[in-house]
Amino acid sequence: MSEAVLYSKRIKSGLLRELNAIVTIAARDIILYFKSPGNIAMGLFMPIIMMGMLGGSLSQNMANGLGFNYDQFMLIGMLVNMLFMTTTTGVASLVEDRITDFTQEMLVSPISRYAIVSGKIIGSSFGAMVSMIGTLVIGAIMGISITFHQTLLIFLLAPLMCMSAGALAMVVIGLIRSNKMANMAVMLISMPQMFLSGAIIPINHSSGVLFYLSRLMTMTYCLDLVRAVVYKGYEGYDTVVMFNPVINLIAIIGLTLSLLVIGTYFYVRSEKNR
Repeated sequence: MSEAVLYSKRIKSGLLRELNAIVTIAARDIILYFKSPGNIAMGLFMPIIMMGMLGGSLSQNMANGLGFNYDQFMLIGMLVNMLFMTTTTGVASLVEDRITDFTQEMLVSPISRYAIVSGKIIGSSFGAMVSMIGTLVIGAIMGISITFHQTLLIFLLAPLMCMSAGALAMVVIGLIRSNKMANMAVMLISMPQMFLSGAIIPINHSSGVLFYLSRLMTMTYCLDLVRAVVYKGYEGYDTVVMFNPVINLIAIIGLTLSLLVIGTYFYVRSEKNR
């Protein structure tokens, strides 16, 4: 058998091993999600707080004269926000896996560190999708409707949003070793993004420090991309969408890859230093 054939088989075997690792890690997180009724309840309860209380209050008191349908603006913002919050919270459980030595077992196995991280993000994304469905249900109860086509487009973009959120969470996990501190840190990076990225409050006219902070956040570009796709051909597009969709996509991919590489590096280093 020629060396080229052997090399090709080794590559194929390696790819299958990586894929199997990703699927296994993701499946573990999905199973754990179903075994935790609290997580399911929170995924459905959070949209009630965000949409029904916070968003509803803003809609009734501050939405007049905006020039666009604020309810739809808020619904799309909360859909992306729930994807980010749920994914980052799920990925943060890697700290707990570290405490139970589960990550040590994965790190000594013949798989790449990116396979471990990718599997964790994919598994966490499942819970994010459930939260997203819960947000759509709450929106429908509040009388906020989007078309089936718009909903389908959001679901198609959801994996990219989850990957961006997971990459951001990896940076936090790589720097923090305490499970309690990790959960607090995730909330500290999730909540400001909700307000500064334009999830529920328009940021078109932000200036000064708020302007620069919003432009540094991946969620800003994720939100703008989703709104650009959803509002395309509809009234209010120019008022709601800030950037060209291509610019949004480039910014998302660039920031996500950068955060993923940095976060994975810190995560692996922290494991080696135990």
